[in-house]
Amino acid sequence: MEPKESLEGFYQRNASRLGPQCLGTHGMGHFNVFSREYCSTVAPYSRRDYYKISLIIGKGRLHYANKWIQVDQPALLFSNPVIPYSWESDSEEQKGWFCLFTEQFLQNGSRWGNLQDSPLFKIGGTPVFFVGEDHQKILSDLFSKMMTEIQSDYVHKYDMLRAYLYLMIHETMKMHPAESFEPYQNASQRVASLFMELLERQFPIDSPDAFLKLKTPNDYAQSLSIHVNSLNRSVKEITGKTTSQQITTRIIQEATALLKHTDWNIAEIAYGLGFEEPAYFTNYFKKQTGITPNALRMSLV
Repeated sequence: MEPKESLEGFYQRNASRLGPQCLGTHGMGHFNVFSREYCSTVAPYSRRDYYKISLIIGKGRLHYANKWIQVDQPALLFSNPVIPYSWESDSEEQKGWFCLFTEQFLQNGSRWGNLQDSPLFKIGGTPVFFVGEDHQKILSDLFSKMMTEIQSDYVHKYDMLRAYLYLMIHETMKMHPAESFEPYQNASQRVASLFMELLERQFPIDSPDAFLKLKTPNDYAQSLSIHVNSLNRSVKEITGKTTSQQITTRIIQEATALLKHTDWNIAEIAYGLGFEEPAYFTNYFKKQTGITPNALRMSLV
């Protein structure tokens, strides 16, 4: 799994296709709109730190942690920063449009408060809508207006763009979401593989300030956008160990490496590994290894 992609990362990854881009807006937050002709045919499985609405005209598959959907007709995709996904094109020709924006961009006047609570972006919702010819024309017109407006010098153009975005959201809410998601034949294998990849990506800890962000099975389940029970069941089935055991083993492995190969003190190692107090780390390490961190370090002298 790729690291969580920031807006800056998106523009860097697509610099050769999109050219240099300004990350700021004259209003609050960020908004931009593009033609999908500039898209890569494969988008890596990852989370993004921005919202995205895509009108996909082309064939391909959308992959989530434990399910996928075939896109073989025009479709509207809503993605949010919480749910990781990937896109795999089945055809070279990819048409349509997409827009990127931050929650801050829509904050003014939003009746939903947190955008992730809105009908189209909420966790557990259905993010794909297949569109008929009439809706495709309406949505295409809105994207075309966005493309024209963002290049204008109208002083209130971001208010116009915000209005077009709301119109697009409301037009979509009139539609029925797709219901043809398919489970993977071996969903447990895929979920366990994504978990182990995500676990390994937390390491190494390069500095005491770069502390461990995912520490519990629930943290990993939320990052993969699946229920923790599903994660636990998959990891146990494939690896023979529980999710907690896998996390503990990797933390102890990293702690041992830091004790052996760095001059960080015990407190710095504890904080780097996500422990709030050095004493908690000492007790944790001794429970798992039978020796305290200080004792291990002294044995190496």
